[in-house]
Amino acid sequence: MKSTQYLAREPDESGFIHYPESEHQVWNTLITRQLEVIENRACQEYLDGIEQLGLPMERIPQLGEINRVLEASTGWRVARVPALIPFQTFFELLASKQFPVATFIRTPEELDYLKEPDIFHEIFGHCPMLTNPWFAEFTHTYGKLGLQATKEQRVYLARLYWLTIEFGLLDTPEGRRIYGGGILSSPKETLYALSDVPEHQPFDALEAMRTPYRIDILQPVYFVLPELKRLFELAQEDIMALVHQAMALGLHAPKFPPKAA
Repeated sequence: MKSTQYLAREPDESGFIHYPESEHQVWNTLITRQLEVIENRACQEYLDGIEQLGLPMERIPQLGEINRVLEASTGWRVARVPALIPFQTFFELLASKQFPVATFIRTPEELDYLKEPDIFHEIFGHCPMLTNPWFAEFTHTYGKLGLQATKEQRVYLARLYWLTIEFGLLDTPEGRRIYGGGILSSPKETLYALSDVPEHQPFDALEAMRTPYRIDILQPVYFVLPELKRLFELAQEDIMALVHQAMALGLHAPKFPPKAA
């Protein structure tokens, strides 16, 4: 595990997490800006989830508020975690229908991008989609598979996660839309992902598993689902057979420059 400058905030005896006013202001800045950017860019399932969650604008929401909505819609919950968690913990949580949320928010200096997933990324980026049964089922299946997978297999599963749950696009009757939380929580990537600059490929789980990525750059390639139900259908397929196939075939050449030493 890598180190981080961030420290997740602990709840008090009643389970309430206290944030300083300066952090509520960061949340307000982030959510106000991003709600404008995602207009006509986020998929309808995500917008429906945003409406269900009713996220506050002026303050960081409490996890209990999120849980009430997720439990009622798909039986999911969010779980408070430190800034970074091991793969094993991550898969254990997803397998038990709990989505990890680190209870810290980025500093004003890292407003546009930070490597660690903070509470804004997790709640604004991912939780709206977890109100959707198809998306929720795929995420649950993914967690169960990861729990049984070897260390090497998990690396291939991680690429599938990255190119769907984090950075997935979707074709709709209204046009191409975003469902990936990594895009939807980033103003720059929201605009970039739907532009003509990156490569857009029809979704193929095997190809996604063979596609290298970097976490610190705008993605050079995005995979586009024909419809969100495709994720639910994938959850019914033998994903581990695809992992074995991807491991036998090996990785594609990266579409990005190597990271500077």
